[in-house]
Amino acid sequence: MTSDPRAHPRPRHGPRQRRARATAAALTATALAALATAPARAAGDAPAGGFDQRVLFKAAQEKGYFCFRIPAIVRTVRGTLLAFAEGRVHDCGDAGDIDLVVKRSTDGGRTWGPLKVVNHGDGDTHGNPVPLVDRRTGRILLAETYNKGRTDGLSCDVPCDRTPHLQHSDDDGATWSAPRDLTRSIRPRRWNSWYATGPLHGIQLAHGRHAGRLVFGVNAESYAGHRLTANHAALVHSDDGGTTWKIGALDTWPIAPDGTFRQKPSEMALLERTDGSIYVNGREQDGTDLGNRTAAVSRDGGDSFAAPFRALPDFSAPMVQASTLLLPRSSAAGGGTRTLLAAPADPDRRRVMTIRSSYDQGRTWEGVDRGARVTADWSGYSDLVAVSPTVTGLLYEGGAADARDEIRFARFTEAWLGPRRGPDPTTPDLARGARPAAVLGGARLTDGPFGRALSFDGTDDAVRLPYRDSLPLGSREFTCSLWFRYRATRGAQPLLWLGGMGSASPQVAVSGDPAHDRITAHLTAVDGARPPATVQLTGAGAYNDGRWHHLALRRGGGRLRLTVDGTATASTTDAPGSVSRTSVFGAFLGQQPDGRARLTGALSQVRVYGRALTDAELSRVRGGSASVAGPLVLGLPLDRVDGGR
Repeated sequence: MTSDPRAHPRPRHGPRQRRARATAAALTATALAALATAPARAAGDAPAGGFDQRVLFKAAQEKGYFCFRIPAIVRTVRGTLLAFAEGRVHDCGDAGDIDLVVKRSTDGGRTWGPLKVVNHGDGDTHGNPVPLVDRRTGRILLAETYNKGRTDGLSCDVPCDRTPHLQHSDDDGATWSAPRDLTRSIRPRRWNSWYATGPLHGIQLAHGRHAGRLVFGVNAESYAGHRLTANHAALVHSDDGGTTWKIGALDTWPIAPDGTFRQKPSEMALLERTDGSIYVNGREQDGTDLGNRTAAVSRDGGDSFAAPFRALPDFSAPMVQASTLLLPRSSAAGGGTRTLLAAPADPDRRRVMTIRSSYDQGRTWEGVDRGARVTADWSGYSDLVAVSPTVTGLLYEGGAADARDEIRFARFTEAWLGPRRGPDPTTPDLARGARPAAVLGGARLTDGPFGRALSFDGTDDAVRLPYRDSLPLGSREFTCSLWFRYRATRGAQPLLWLGGMGSASPQVAVSGDPAHDRITAHLTAVDGARPPATVQLTGAGAYNDGRWHHLALRRGGGRLRLTVDGTATASTTDAPGSVSRTSVFGAFLGQQPDGRARLTGALSQVRVYGRALTDAELSRVRGGSASVAGPLVLGLPLDRVDGGR
């Protein structure tokens, strides 16, 4: 892994710095004035109830297109909204005959004009739109990526020869210039495989000595010796309104000969913080680091990254592009800043578009349970835009059957997002260095096998552990030990879940399955570059008699063993490898990570040890909840709830 930091010049106060401060002030004033004093038709009235949405692009409504994908949106200095998308002609594949299209709204997104083609693919792929607005001149720029089209519905061959281009409009997006090739300036020769601009809007800096600079993200891959060798995530920028461009901040991650890699940052969303730094939040896919999202910061106007990208291990989202926006003002933040991130919330699949908030400009994010749900449908790529001082817009892929069914435009207010919530109630975690776990939904204390326990209502109750580096089990041997009680006769009854979701995500989970009269445990592991492997154990009987039962799941000696009440034991050959790699990591009691199944029952004395306990040690734990030698990965007695409502 390499980063490309550059020295920060000493601050000076000469003519250049005075001009920079004047430019920054002018840009800030222009942006604020454009939002605050735009005609009412451009600002848009607040939607009734704080939220509304409409379908903007759909194949059934537009002649000549099979589907629309990859939304991007900006607001011009005149208050016009420009919504861009890829119009895919013959199929919904990424490398077919694709045009770049746009629709315009002059009344804040309430009504939209007809579809217009900005750039004809003419059989090739012209996609990955990145619109930018130069607020000094009013010019709108549109970066895009080309590759030769295919007719078989397949993706571009590797290595894929893709090239960046740029167009502009000086009449508020009504007409567009001919594209010009930017390959020589922002695609080095060694970036000779995949290459992509954006997608989603770029930004213009308003603070600091680089005020006025236009910035957007690109990602690329290098190819040599018949294999991919590296991934590159970069910011490109222009200081002359888009006439010339150069590569600035760069973070390169090597790809090993076996195809494994730490990270592959791509599809980066940018915003400028109030201190002038650039926050970058990107998609991460298939790396060995935990998480599907990654982030970095530039403190010198996009010339370098302050540090390499860092994966966000417990940010619940599938592998997908996402969008960010710093709200113009925020009542929920007490007059401070509120930052939004829009992405599907299901950690496994592209569905449940949700808007999450940050009150420290992306340094931390609220949990998915606190997000504002836009739709429970399938959903994918998105872009956010400030429509007015009180209305925000979201352009996103969505559909009842497939995220690619249509592209929708939603408008919402901050009141619809909801106020900033106080901390959740907590319950102690006795593992070394652990913070208390959050008690969600109002789970309440009840009688347990040894003192008190925690009951779950099957609707919104759960316990979520905050992420820490010692929590993922990796390739270690382990023992999960817990007491459970329930009477449910149907539905999955999740007891303990560590890791991700889906057949390809490393995870460890135990659940009741009363409809099939059984207890199940499953483990999915990834070993090197091999495909994920899953093993499952089934205990005879569902144990849904309303009495307390003890469960233990042990990994050790090449075996996986499930024991209930010390007698009923199922055993199978272990799947070697890491049970916590690559995907989002969640640690839950009483809930699946996607929230689609919850326990109706109670739990007590939940512990995970970083080794396989012996039968004798398990007997001691079961007989009187006795302590045994660790290491203790997590330890939740669930006999106390602190704080909250």
